[in-house]
Amino acid sequence: MARTTFSGPVASDNGFIGDVTGNVTGNVTGTLTGPVAATTLTASGVVSLSNASISMTALPTSNPTVAGRLWNDSGTLKVSAG
Repeated sequence: MARTTFSGPVASDNGFIGDVTGNVTGNVTGTLTGPVAATTLTASGVVSLSNASISMTALPTSNPTVAGRLWNDSGTLKVSAG
């Protein structure tokens, strides 16, 4: 498989395979394999992860008072009611 670098919007009819870095926006369908490093990742519908590790190193340590936002209460993961 060839390697190509793009600047600006990119569309694919057959999905993307490999590393995806930078901002991930728009609709992502199909299968992404390899690391995904994104400053913004927005998803709706069903998101499925298998054999994955999730790290959230910058969670707030006090209730952010935004409904649905995660926060770290002295090592206990909590979801804000708003």
